[in-house]
Amino acid sequence: MSKKIVFMGTPDYATIIFDKLIKNDSYEILALFTQPDKKVGRKQILTPPHIKKYCIDNSIDLPIYQPISLKNNIEMVDVLKNLNPDFIIVAAYGQILPKEILNIAPCINLHASILPKYRGASPIQESILNDDKYTGVTSMLMEEGLDSGDILGIQYLKLTETMLVDEVFNKLSKIAANLTITTLDNYEKIQAKKQNNSEVSFCKKIKKDDGLISFNDSRELYLKYKAYCFWPGIFLQSGLKLKEVELNETTSVNKEGKILNINENFAIIACAKGSIKVSTVQAPSKKAVNITDYLRGKRLAVNDTLI
Repeated sequence: MSKKIVFMGTPDYATIIFDKLIKNDSYEILALFTQPDKKVGRKQILTPPHIKKYCIDNSIDLPIYQPISLKNNIEMVDVLKNLNPDFIIVAAYGQILPKEILNIAPCINLHASILPKYRGASPIQESILNDDKYTGVTSMLMEEGLDSGDILGIQYLKLTETMLVDEVFNKLSKIAANLTITTLDNYEKIQAKKQNNSEVSFCKKIKKDDGLISFNDSRELYLKYKAYCFWPGIFLQSGLKLKEVELNETTSVNKEGKILNINENFAIIACAKGSIKVSTVQAPSKKAVNITDYLRGKRLAVNDTLI
């Protein structure tokens, strides 16, 4: 007899987990809860969340609920009670579950960090910013606290020097999908473990302003690029976005922003400590271009300053 699941999730990280569950005959997805459609882009086109679009594109006939909030939402609590799920699976849903929902069925969250490290909204980016050697996914029983529930399982991912945030997201999504099945298949046998509160750390929701950079330290700049290249991107005070960046070296002492070398396809830009290799830039309200073309258009040469 298949176990009945209500799934709660919003971005592509959640979609990959959802896809794994819906294709497994051991589980029956009763309903999907996701965030409301949002207006996107300059034309403010009303756009469904990634997971809802996946359902539409694949003709998945499933009740989809998009409440603005679950807090004090008696209607949604009644919906969930009537669905009577065996489990509620949560992955990057974007809302806190109130006690009334937590009491309906075991709520299992797939959090993209090695808890208790990086509780909160941006664990993957935080792991990259801190230059961690490993990250991972934790399956945990949810409680009223933020990512503070008992641990059911952990799977790890080794981070490499060149992994950007989208690649880490993709790899962790697949790890999370497998961990979800493992956790559900073995739920009755698992002895949940309390989190070590002495090791707790938190991460915030990312804002657009977090992408602002300076040419102070090349390694810090590169880590910020790896963490934020998908969104919000990294940019100078002038608004110039650095779209393709590599770490050149980390030891030289220079004038910040000095152009050290211009190649056909890239330029070497100095930081106070170290230097970076930049291939593509984008000026405000302009298309992305090769940095060599950009510098030529601005009449900037070696020893000038990029601002």
